[in-house]
Amino acid sequence: MIKTASYNHTNSYETLFRLTNETKNIWICFHGLGYLSAYFKRYFESFDSNENYVIVLQAPSKSYLGKDFKHVGACWLTKVDTHQEMSNNLNYINEVFRLENLVGDHRVVLFGYSQGVSIATRFLKTYQQDIKALIMHSGSIPQELDLNDGRHFKKHCSRFIHIAGTLDEYANDVLIEREKEKIELLFGENCELHRPEIKHVVHIPLLQEIAKTL
Repeated sequence: MIKTASYNHTNSYETLFRLTNETKNIWICFHGLGYLSAYFKRYFESFDSNENYVIVLQAPSKSYLGKDFKHVGACWLTKVDTHQEMSNNLNYINEVFRLENLVGDHRVVLFGYSQGVSIATRFLKTYQQDIKALIMHSGSIPQELDLNDGRHFKKHCSRFIHIAGTLDEYANDVLIEREKEKIELLFGENCELHRPEIKHVVHIPLLQEIAKTL
């Protein structure tokens, strides 16, 4: 018999730069599988500190990586208890928004990389405020998102950006075609597509250029 226990949970997050009245973009970043927020934050250190405030959220499930057990990574959720774990993630994300006083701030930019794409899009599905942009980098859009979710996205977000490397070692023809169909269903022609010649890595120069246009 499976039983469920509810309890309070504490999780960290990282910030970069300062949030001021001059800040143009508030980045809410969801890292990929095996990352930690402290490491992922480094990708944004070269951004304009006057125009950008960066919040890197921390996936809750940490574990050792590799056979030597020296490095630690984290995961947002798995195929086990997915709905329950996503509910926990939403509670955490919403609390960060409350602590940072971001609810209703139109400068918010949701950025998901790899597994973080699934978390960013699932969060936006539940968020009832307008945001500036949704940026999806080298990750899969959840299959359960449908046309109604697409309407919600377009109601609350003015810009959609999708980045996928042409040399991504985790992509195959089936996955690429599925992503094309999902992008068309949810965003139609409103999604900006970037197809750089990169493997499954964060494209820092491209993100820097995108940041300047937000």
